[in-house]
Amino acid sequence: MKTLFSYFSLLPVLLYAQLQSPNDFLGYELGEKFTRHHQVVDYFTYISENSEKVTLTQYGKTYEDRPLILAFVSSEENLANLENIRLDNLRRAGIEEGTPTTNIPIVWLSYNVHGNESSSTEASMATIYELIKEGSDVSDWLEKAVVVIDPCINPDGRDRYVNFFWQYGSQPYNPDPNAIEHNEPWPGGRPNHYLFDLNRDWAWQTQIETKSRIKVYNQWLPQIHVDFHEQGINSPYYFAPAAQPFHELITQFQRDFQTEIGRNHAKYFDENNWFYFTKQFFDLLYPSYGDTYPTYNGAIGMTYEQAGHGRAGLGIIKQEGDTLTLKDRIAHHYTTGLSTIEIAVDHADRLLSNFGKFFGDNSSLKYKTFVLKYDGNDDKFNTLKSWLDDQGIRYVEPSDAKLKGYQFSSGKLVDFSVTENDLVIQMNQPKATLAHILFEPKTKLVDSVTYDITAWGVPYAYGIEAYASTQTIDKIVVKLTKDFHVGMLEVPEKAYAFISKWNSMDDARFLAALLKADVKVRFTQKPINYKGKSFDRGSLIIAKRDNKQISDFEEKIVEIANMYERPISAIQTGFMDAGPDIGSSDVRYLKKPKIALLGHEGTSSLAFGATWHFMEQELEYPVTILGTDYFNRVDLSEYDVLIMQSGWYSSFGEKEMKKMMEWVSNGGKLIAVEGALNKLKDSDYSSLSTYVDDEAKKEAEEEKQERKEETRLVSYEDQEREFIKGFAPGAIFKVKMDNTHPLAFGYGNTYYTLKTGSSKVAYLDGNNVGVVTDKDDLMSGFAGQYAKEDMAETLVFGVENKGRGQIVHIVDNPLFRSFWQNGKLLMVNAMFFVGQ
Repeated sequence: MKTLFSYFSLLPVLLYAQLQSPNDFLGYELGEKFTRHHQVVDYFTYISENSEKVTLTQYGKTYEDRPLILAFVSSEENLANLENIRLDNLRRAGIEEGTPTTNIPIVWLSYNVHGNESSSTEASMATIYELIKEGSDVSDWLEKAVVVIDPCINPDGRDRYVNFFWQYGSQPYNPDPNAIEHNEPWPGGRPNHYLFDLNRDWAWQTQIETKSRIKVYNQWLPQIHVDFHEQGINSPYYFAPAAQPFHELITQFQRDFQTEIGRNHAKYFDENNWFYFTKQFFDLLYPSYGDTYPTYNGAIGMTYEQAGHGRAGLGIIKQEGDTLTLKDRIAHHYTTGLSTIEIAVDHADRLLSNFGKFFGDNSSLKYKTFVLKYDGNDDKFNTLKSWLDDQGIRYVEPSDAKLKGYQFSSGKLVDFSVTENDLVIQMNQPKATLAHILFEPKTKLVDSVTYDITAWGVPYAYGIEAYASTQTIDKIVVKLTKDFHVGMLEVPEKAYAFISKWNSMDDARFLAALLKADVKVRFTQKPINYKGKSFDRGSLIIAKRDNKQISDFEEKIVEIANMYERPISAIQTGFMDAGPDIGSSDVRYLKKPKIALLGHEGTSSLAFGATWHFMEQELEYPVTILGTDYFNRVDLSEYDVLIMQSGWYSSFGEKEMKKMMEWVSNGGKLIAVEGALNKLKDSDYSSLSTYVDDEAKKEAEEEKQERKEETRLVSYEDQEREFIKGFAPGAIFKVKMDNTHPLAFGYGNTYYTLKTGSSKVAYLDGNNVGVVTDKDDLMSGFAGQYAKEDMAETLVFGVENKGRGQIVHIVDNPLFRSFWQNGKLLMVNAMFFVGQ
């Protein structure tokens, strides 16, 4: 295999004029310039139109309407038989019936998931050309494998970065790290349009790019998947094997084969005297990465990290004085890509055999059955089942049964009953390993120093009571193919009002649609009963009296309800059988809020993006984005709600904070989330405090000093582990909720929060809506000894009244990565109900 870029010269073009190299097609040598996404698409299109060894398909579009493409690269014979090769692969996994008749492994190469890690898309063009050009040393590989190339997972982010460099880059490039071309402005090119990190979205599939990709990925399930990345400029190249912790369900073959691949890479890197490292930093635990998700789906999933990232540009001076160029970065990714294919071809039989064993042997799984108890919230179960369908995880409708299992809410082993409408996931299915990892109540950690969050249990994320049992259910009816859907409602002849429940995001979207249609809405602060139907706190009331402007009131409300499949009830009187009547002061009028969201410099791009996406794509309610750089020029009186997502707000001094607090005192509502609370905590702007009183502060400072004294003689090597005693990298805690407060309408008296830090916030003087009461409320994941102790008796959600307005304090971001489904309604409550 060639390890140097011979195609950078014009020689290959002269020898094989029938197929243009990337250099010839683009008109410049790869690495001399950054290639915009449309040019990459053009080259792959050209290749597919001029080579019998490439089939190109578009599998989706980004939010900014850029195409998402896959190139299937193999021999003419294999491409002619491509559908049968695909089906044979699914037969090995037990997803399709029958016995495989082909013996062709699939290698999937994914490039540029982080937009400003830009060398890999350039390398994808070099790689596909090397595979298919005439006279290539590696062309015979295509007779023995199918190579799937996704040249750019994140086109929107890539073009954001590439356009920045084209606009600000010097000509010729300036390698000085201080040059503007090496310092991207906020938010940088790493995330997608909505500023999501697509490399944390594989399992959750919240973004359109991920949804589109996983749909086709699950139709193939490759034996090897590589996710090409970049890291800091002074780091060399990283490739497999990965670092600990490995998830315990990763097979020995998967571990060993990573090492084989790594040794093959090392051979070529050694030949060229290139630096590299393995077995450090990049672990295989969190299930939503581009290496772990494929691994949990039977592949050898790997991350490859090249020095560069958004700082490197076309060339940058490193700490040792060498210049790292884009050409260097391309060469390294090109080499590992081809080395991966080489090792797959050389060990095809072993790959395919062990791939089949991965899906066929579930004996190592601790739990055999997961039971999610039906609680009457059809919307929640429909959302969960839709997500399971996207994963390819099978669920069933059980017969009545009695089992023993781990109860997620108590953390104890208990006896429980399985009844009709419960959702049951058994491990006698192809996707058993993936299901087990996503649903397991506690993930085993062999090393607490990890790269990401350590807990993600799906029942906690959805707020569903669940059990994990080592037993199986003998009698199973059928796979649930039906959802709990509402039939089309008929228009009543006359209605005094309509009442609609409140406990899901579907209800929230219905409310948003009503308000956008200028329908006036009320909500009840106390439970209501009408003709045997109970409506809990937060239930929406649409009264005819409030909507005199709507001539066809009944038709209009039913039309919107049918559009959102809401089971609204028509009532003929304002006199309720129990609870407040419609005219009661406990039935509050909901003023249609005008909402603003702070963004740009000083805010966390990820937290901002999650909220932006939530408002536009999930809630479907208008939001105005206000830039922190011109905040002082904004007339806040035009807005009812201001969301201050997590961030640093370093440009917000006394002037900005005073302006904000005056607006709150005059009736505005500030929703401050996570890191934003640091601008309010222990300040004159808010009563929010780290400690409940001076005595508690004194005790904490004394304890902090004792801890410091204990660590004085800790060795240099152990300092990191000592540090994480005070850290909670994504752990789930039980939260006691006051569900009589509008912030918690639609919830029970318990919530599970995902803590991604160790920030401590004391109880407020009142309106402590959600609190962690005890250190033993840790339900899942790792929290250091000190972090657990510090979490006891702390605030999670609370409301502070200030003048005529309110500050909603949200310590743990419920929109984190958009996968914590049970937290989303709380954000809606904060925007629409609090303070009304």
